[in-house]
Amino acid sequence: MTAIPAVQPTGARRGRKAANRRFSLPEDAPRWERPALAAVLAVAAALYSWGIGHAALHPFYGAAIRSMAGSWRAFFFGGLDTAGSISIDKLPGAFWPDAVSVWLFGPHTWAAALPQVVEGVLTVWLLHRIVRAWAGPFAALIAALALTLTPVTVALNRATIPDTTLTLLLVAAAGALQKAVRTERLLPLITCGVWVGLAFQAKMLQAWLVLPVFAAVYQLVAPGAPLKRALRLLLGGAVALAVSCFWILIAWATPAANRPYLDGTSENNPFALVFGYNGLSRFSSDSTAFGAVAGTAASRTTGNTGWDMLINDTIGPQVAWFLPLAVLATILGVARRAGRERTDLTRAGFLIWGGWLAVHTLVFSVSNGNHAYYTAVIAPALAALAGGGLALFHSEYEAKYRAKPAPGDEPEREPEPGYEQETWYQLGWDPRYDPEPDTRDEPEQEAEPAAAAVGRRHMVLPAAIALTVAWALVLDWPTLFVSWLLPVAVMLALCGVVGLWSRGPRTSPRMVNAALAAGIAATLVVPAGWAVSGLDPLYAGATASPMAGPVGKSYSEHPHRAPRRRGLDRPSARDAALLDYLTTHRRGEKYLLAAQAAYSAEPLLRAKSEPILVMGGFTGSTPFPTAQQLGSLVTTHQLRYALLTTERPTTPATTWVKSHCTRIPPTAYGLRTDGSFTLYDCASKR
Repeated sequence: MTAIPAVQPTGARRGRKAANRRFSLPEDAPRWERPALAAVLAVAAALYSWGIGHAALHPFYGAAIRSMAGSWRAFFFGGLDTAGSISIDKLPGAFWPDAVSVWLFGPHTWAAALPQVVEGVLTVWLLHRIVRAWAGPFAALIAALALTLTPVTVALNRATIPDTTLTLLLVAAAGALQKAVRTERLLPLITCGVWVGLAFQAKMLQAWLVLPVFAAVYQLVAPGAPLKRALRLLLGGAVALAVSCFWILIAWATPAANRPYLDGTSENNPFALVFGYNGLSRFSSDSTAFGAVAGTAASRTTGNTGWDMLINDTIGPQVAWFLPLAVLATILGVARRAGRERTDLTRAGFLIWGGWLAVHTLVFSVSNGNHAYYTAVIAPALAALAGGGLALFHSEYEAKYRAKPAPGDEPEREPEPGYEQETWYQLGWDPRYDPEPDTRDEPEQEAEPAAAAVGRRHMVLPAAIALTVAWALVLDWPTLFVSWLLPVAVMLALCGVVGLWSRGPRTSPRMVNAALAAGIAATLVVPAGWAVSGLDPLYAGATASPMAGPVGKSYSEHPHRAPRRRGLDRPSARDAALLDYLTTHRRGEKYLLAAQAAYSAEPLLRAKSEPILVMGGFTGSTPFPTAQQLGSLVTTHQLRYALLTTERPTTPATTWVKSHCTRIPPTAYGLRTDGSFTLYDCASKR
């Protein structure tokens, strides 16, 4: 017997259908949305993966990725070598996908970089989905394009650095928060906490920067009683804290003998790694705060701080192309919704992304120093605000010409039910942004106030386009790097602004859409030129500090020659000769050799997956191993060779090597000179 489906109330069906059409159902999407999104994702995939076989593999993280792929101990604890003697100076979560990829596909550079490409494309897709639910398909497409063509995003997604993972997870958290505010359900808020906690595994305390913004927006905007909202926030925060700290607690509970020594700490404490070395020491004058090891020039960058950090000659061209538009959108987006109900979702979106931008800018400006790629985390906020702002300004622009039709242009018949929603969805703007109700069917004397009110706002759209293009000229001016694109941007802007400005009652929709498309293209042309430059190694920055264009220390030191990149399984002639000598003369020792600091060990670890005792960790100053531990390893035949360098500070362990071991001339392993490195044999003095 066939079951008869339950008949739902007409109002419920209509409400659910409207919600689905507005937020998620693909069958109600405008015809252009799917191909447009597919094109954006294809561009993103091409930009992020082009030449992936020669990706910018971070020397330190690349060595750890290969080691983590060959040992479960190294994998979970982030061991720098396969024996897991010492960890990297970060939490390992961001490198787990890279290690899995290398384990699956082999020790290839493209295998290590592939997860970053996937994460970058996923971030674009996810941002499109989130902005679409907030501001409609037009805003979502602009946001996806802006994020895809942000130069620092292109440079970062072609490297092996944790910020790509951090950005993806925080965007997912913002989407979960938006859903929690919209639906009044608890599960999305819990999911938001999980995403933030996982982002903590990628970049530690930086993941928590969004928490004050998320908490404030939820408490202000979410439906329900204040106490209920506060209790839910506490639960979501507890979930975020638990997921954030699970690795720290496991490492803390594991006996020191059963895990690697935690790099960057003076007492092998995971809390010191997170809250000291990667926390307080980056914001205070005390570089050893909370048990941290003092940073060095190699581990601590300086500069790019202060109130103008985002607009200086280095950072500005990386990420700030839509900064004025984003600020304008946030201010007007909140102001335009003044007087609306507390739970207004449009205002909530501007508060989420505007708060994200403000908090990160503030923290970066007061830190001791920032790499350019740190700012990639604010690119989604800038892109979302650019998309949402242009959608807002476009709806106000259209409202000007819907508020009071020209004489003789009144509709001859009543529109069909649903006609208005179909029209805005096809055009891509959202009626939720309408500053005034539609007055086409009202008496003329009542329509005029709406027309007058809208008339004061409709020119914001062309003004915003002109402002964004003018700002692009300012950012590019110090280098004139893409000077050949500047006339293109100006001409497109003139076509767009003049076309929008001069619109009359008889102007066809096709002409208006063409002017709008020209204006939007004008805002994207110059940043796209900088973004594409990241495909050239000459303009891609250093492997440890990726950025786009002719800026940064790497370019200033080598303005006409791209720095050489060494990937996985690609040793230099020197490293190959040294590895052959060590392998040939190895007599069952656990470690292939002991290397002074990661600087000496990195190329060997990337070339060959072997246990290498890294003395001093990344900085060379971490107190592991002690001289006594090193001597014990030599005495028990677990270690024979040691490689020292003049590029890192002397430690008790290196002093022990110099006094107890014999120097091996470079000619013994086929080299004329050993440069800044010296190989020692400790077997003769056991």
